[in-house]
Amino acid sequence: MTQKIYVIHENSEWTEPLFKALDQLDVPYEDWFINEGSIDLTEEPPEGIFYNRMSASSHTRDHRYAPELVTAVLAWLEQHDRTVLNGSHALDLEINKARQYTALQKTGIQTPKTIVTVGKQQLVEAAHKMEKPFITKHNRAGKGLGVQLFQTVEALESYVYSGEFEEPIDGITLLQQYIESPDASITRCEFIDGKFYYAVKVDTSDGFELCPADACSIEDQFCMTTENTQEKFQIISDFKHPIIQQYETFLSDNRIDFAGIEFIYDLDGNIYTYDVNTNTNYNSDAESKVEMYGMQAIANTLSRYLNKVYY
Repeated sequence: MTQKIYVIHENSEWTEPLFKALDQLDVPYEDWFINEGSIDLTEEPPEGIFYNRMSASSHTRDHRYAPELVTAVLAWLEQHDRTVLNGSHALDLEINKARQYTALQKTGIQTPKTIVTVGKQQLVEAAHKMEKPFITKHNRAGKGLGVQLFQTVEALESYVYSGEFEEPIDGITLLQQYIESPDASITRCEFIDGKFYYAVKVDTSDGFELCPADACSIEDQFCMTTENTQEKFQIISDFKHPIIQQYETFLSDNRIDFAGIEFIYDLDGNIYTYDVNTNTNYNSDAESKVEMYGMQAIANTLSRYLNKVYY
């Protein structure tokens, strides 16, 4: 039986570019779309290389319990010593921003001040401890879910007790220090096989939904105006900064193989890291300008692992 690459995910649109890249390499693979299902823990999993692409935002696609099911799948694979890329620990951090921040801090990486809250009253009370302005965000999110900016505690309280309040899927709302960027941008550093690939400057002037995948950008292509023609994603292929070494150490310490890590400069030039995306995506328009292709690089990495382990 031919060993394969197994791609674990719940979003076919995001995975299509990877499958195209694997097809170009003529590498055997299988699509493990996991939304609902069952797993017999007494059976042995197939031989192969397993790549986990489960997303924290799966619940926004009506795949509410996909991450929970995949935690069982990954535990099963790892118990049988299969090669799993972005395994259990990576998924744990993907769906829990509070865990991300503690892991980043352990590596000496500066994150914004963050308070973890459960309960509306507790959220409002915690806001009194924050400098103004501050933001809220969901602990399990993706694409900027739940991100709101508040100038006062009173404004937060009005929002929390209104019909507009967005309940987080895991019940945990984060209060976070607001970092003002000098040019309304953030930087996302992409890592493949634990090593830096490129950085992307992302224009945030239109809001916080920052998914770089082409499937997330379709509407934007029809919303260009003469007043807003700045490219949203611009790749900085020669980006250099000491933070890269810290990020690579963080990824190694936490057994993360593929990730996009986002940071923001404040007005004084200080860096604050605020998000780790282990289900990373890439923007084809930005990549074509520098001829660097993330999904092709991932496909090459998966192929290399397959050949190393089985051939």
